[in-house]
Amino acid sequence: MRDNIKISAKTVEDAIEIALIELDVSRDEVSIEVLTEGKSGLFGMIGATDARVSVTKLGDTSNASSSAITYLNEILSILDVDALATVRTVNNNNKGPVIDIQGEDSGLLIGKKGENLNALQFILNRILRSNSVDSFVTLDIEQYKERRSQSLNTLATRVADRVMNSNRSITLEPMNASERRMIHTALADHTGVKTESSGSGYNRKVVVMPIKI
Repeated sequence: MRDNIKISAKTVEDAIEIALIELDVSRDEVSIEVLTEGKSGLFGMIGATDARVSVTKLGDTSNASSSAITYLNEILSILDVDALATVRTVNNNNKGPVIDIQGEDSGLLIGKKGENLNALQFILNRILRSNSVDSFVTLDIEQYKERRSQSLNTLATRVADRVMNSNRSITLEPMNASERRMIHTALADHTGVKTESSGSGYNRKVVVMPIKI
């Protein structure tokens, strides 16, 4: 019996449902990779392209992924959110699985600067640890964190240019620890500026300063 299947259909959800039937599994037993989103085309016909997904059965070592999906979907149900969790990656560079949340209400779970998403990730990992699941799970919503990372890298580069041109420090808006780390990392090898964090708690910020020669 196959462990992986690639399916094309009109929508991503249709393709996933077909794949689940073909593999004879439930949604929490697989990882799902969206290869193409698909397009409806002009008048629903001209230029239309199918969505395509790759669906893979989770192995016996994927207890963290399976448990995370189960608990997370229970949380989403309690919150009455029209969204569903699926596995994007079983093992992300030895850092544990990455779980995607998709659905009509998924955007509500992101919150300002990803605060809701980070809180949900914290709660889920606390639940997993309390149930003896020794693995950290990363949550994402329709690749929000990837887009945010790209945005912060662009911001870091732009601010560094302004600091060099003005020869004056610039203090960024408050960020959480992971976002501050992205800014520090983005400018770590920069020859014209350096960074440091200032403030405390929710008001902790990154300061970008010129390197004075």
